[in-house]
Order: sequence, then C-alpha cells, then structure tokens
Amino acid sequence: MGLAEKRLRSAGYVLPSPPAPAGVYKPALCHNGMVYTSGQLPLRDGGLMEPEGKGKVNELRLRDARSAVVQATLNALSAAASILSEGLDGVDRVVKLTVYVASEAYFSNQHLVANAASELLHAAFGENGMHVRSAVGVAELPMDSSVEVEILLAVKAH
Repeated sequence: MGLAEKRLRSAGYVLPSPPAPAGVYKPALCHNGMVYTSGQLPLRDGGLMEPEGKGKVNELRLRDARSAVVQATLNALSAAASILSEGLDGVDRVVKLTVYVASEAYFSNQHLVANAASELLHAAFGENGMHVRSAVGVAELPMDSSVEVEILLAVKAH
C-alpha cells in the first residue's frame, strides 16, 4: 500500500476495487503523461449507493450527495490506480476535477457537493491534490445517479 492509499485510510476512506465499464470504453486511460478517468458514478457492490446515489439533489439531500460524490471519487481513483504500475503513488498531481450533480430546479449548491470530492483528493495527495474544478448541475445522469465524477491526473515522470 502506497502513501496516497495510506493517507486515504487515515482519513477514513478505503479504495474500492476498480469499476468495470458499463459499455465499450475504458474506466481510465493514460496518454502523454496524463490519466483521464471516465465519468464515475457512486457505485458500491455492483449498484448505486442507496439512497445517497440515486435521484435528484436538493438542499435536503445535500449530505447524501456529498456522500455519493465521495464514493464516485474513490471509484475514479481506483480506476486510475488500476492502470498505473505504481498505483496512486504514480500520480504527480490532480489537475482537474469535474463533478456533475443531477439537480432539482433551483438547487444551486453544486459547489458544496463538489467540495466533498475536493476534500478527499486533498486528503490523498496533500498540496498535489489541489486542482482546478467545475461543478455542474444537470437534468439527468446515467442510471438515475445523483452525481458523476471525472478526474484528470498528471503522472510522475520516470
């Protein structure tokens, strides 16, 4: 277990098994020193977390959405780790985080949902976990998911 995984564990997080693709795509791809993750949902044990990972987010479901986005971020990190020979220790820094939130009308706190993912990345990578970010409200997500996460990571040079 590398340093990033130890940091995650000390913060109370466990890296899950890498997610299986739900179609003809790769969960993560390394190209020109960057790892791109496909959009990851809050899947756990083969299905969406319930009730946190399903449905639209509003002010009353903010805590649920933050929990779901943590799971989706862990899934994205697991996908990235699975293609790097050094696992998460092969990551130089987190470059960009994009969080999509299936939002009820008039919900405008997508950034508060995204903060939970940002906090997790900072816990795993310290200052190298600081990133640029987009938090986007959308009408629908696959499988009626409440959130979806994409991460762009820079890989350490060898």
